[in-house]
Amino acid sequence: MAQFDPETIHDIEGVPVHSVHRHDVIIVGAGLAGMRAAVEASREYDVAVLSKVFPTRSHSGAAQGGIAGALANEEEDHWEWHMFDTIKGSDYLGDQDAIEILVKEAPVVVREFEHYGAAFSRTPDGRIAQRKFGGHTKDFGRGGPILRANYAADRTGHVLLHTLYEVCVKTGVRFYSEYYALSLIVKDNVCRGVVAWDILNGGIHVFHAKTVMFGTGGYGKLFKITSNALANTGDGLSLVLRAGLPLEDMEFVQFHPTGLYLQGILVSEAARGEGGYLVNDKGERFMERYAPDKMELAPRDLVSRSIQTEINEGRGIGGKDYVHIDLRHLGTENIMKKLPQIHELAWKFLHVDCTKDPIPIQPTAHYSMGGIPTNKDAEVLADGKEKVVTGFYAAGECACVSIHGANRLGTNSLLEASLFGRRAGKAIVRFLRETREFPALPSDAAKKAIEEVESLLSSGGSEKVGALREELQEQMMRDCGIFRTGEKLTAMLDEIHKLEERYRNIQIDDKSGTFNYDLLEAIELGHMLDFAEIVVSGAIARKESRGAHSRTDFPKRDDEKWLKHTLAWKKDGGITFDYKPVVITRFQPKERAY
Repeated sequence: MAQFDPETIHDIEGVPVHSVHRHDVIIVGAGLAGMRAAVEASREYDVAVLSKVFPTRSHSGAAQGGIAGALANEEEDHWEWHMFDTIKGSDYLGDQDAIEILVKEAPVVVREFEHYGAAFSRTPDGRIAQRKFGGHTKDFGRGGPILRANYAADRTGHVLLHTLYEVCVKTGVRFYSEYYALSLIVKDNVCRGVVAWDILNGGIHVFHAKTVMFGTGGYGKLFKITSNALANTGDGLSLVLRAGLPLEDMEFVQFHPTGLYLQGILVSEAARGEGGYLVNDKGERFMERYAPDKMELAPRDLVSRSIQTEINEGRGIGGKDYVHIDLRHLGTENIMKKLPQIHELAWKFLHVDCTKDPIPIQPTAHYSMGGIPTNKDAEVLADGKEKVVTGFYAAGECACVSIHGANRLGTNSLLEASLFGRRAGKAIVRFLRETREFPALPSDAAKKAIEEVESLLSSGGSEKVGALREELQEQMMRDCGIFRTGEKLTAMLDEIHKLEERYRNIQIDDKSGTFNYDLLEAIELGHMLDFAEIVVSGAIARKESRGAHSRTDFPKRDDEKWLKHTLAWKKDGGITFDYKPVVITRFQPKERAY
């Protein structure tokens, strides 16, 4: 383990010597993206991973249905078909050069997991089993759904995450579990490390590095109903904004069609891939009205809008805000073999036995298509376009390559996180082979983080963090959810500004250091307020409907004005926007129908 060396590192103001650490590579986030990069880089260099939770509790483990890849194990498939489906699914906002890399390298990535020991489900002849998923089709969409999702029952993310953790342990990756990143050290466009809080013991730590990678995940906790874990508060996005760097396409937030009613916990798309039906209060398979060819296996944005429309028009079950997913016709044996976790979750949280009764579901905030702008080697872009931040990388849900454009296809998330984590690791190795010296670490590197923590711990206001967070989540769900209007979004932006003012008057009851979750939740809320303003402002600016961004006051897609990516900075107390073109190589935009 590389540690602080007083001969080579200047003193850091406010931080004791034993709390300054040095590693070639610092990775923030222990999900698939972070740990896959760690596996790659640790073969040659000293790698440390910081995670606000124990690594195997990272949210990648909650992904259920599968990881995409045209392996053609069970029927004919080609990477070109996968590419077309991803582009069409993105509503033509995905960059086609990056998407081509994704689909071409997908089989390699999946087979690497197999060689690492991942326990995939198997075909009768021993190959990796595959299932159907929404938006994945045969013959450039001319055929029906295709078997392309490589799966491990309905615990695919869990299996892959644990597999990578085992490999990281074998390769000597150092884990700093329960460390919470507070700031990114960037000076003169060179990333020099991160500052973090030790959740277990309290105290500021500085991590000095030649390279830093963010695999910090998404921000589903911005919304009241979400499939995301409590830890998914978009911290990495806030730290990037505070370092003066942009975010890309933040207005595009995916709502998964099937979350457990009132809980938001994911009911995997695998349930529909295996043949589950969506049914309204009249007993109708209502997707026939919205996607007659693909039915329940249409892309997520379309299915979520369809469910919400049924609810809004009074056809929810008993007139309430949910519909049913019915698996009973699949048979008990099939459900317990292929969908055991869904059965378990429905029983534990709703006391529904899905072998006997349908499961109540509603759309749930699930995935962020936008994030930190990167190039195809996961290098973070200082201008969002071409200029690279030296030594800084990002991959997974926190990053925007852009693969998913305006809407992500199911099973492309585990693939993107793993594949671009892998590419980030390889790029880091190439960079380190040419970079022998650590960049100088400013003596005031921890100043902002120290001031933030001290300010919060000494706060004596009257506002409660939990109450503010709940207001933010409820209002985002209502005014910046599946259906949006300019009027509601403008009102939401005003509410965010009011919440930001009230946040300055919060009260922290716990003044201790050890496991101070009052402090952590206060910092998380500050992070969410930072980028919530970007999400809503971007949604106001984009006057069209595309993918997951559905404006009822602008119901049509507008390629003439809006076939472009949004870039946003926080500067001088306001939002600054810029735009860049979508990369189009093989497939020209056309009307998206299913």
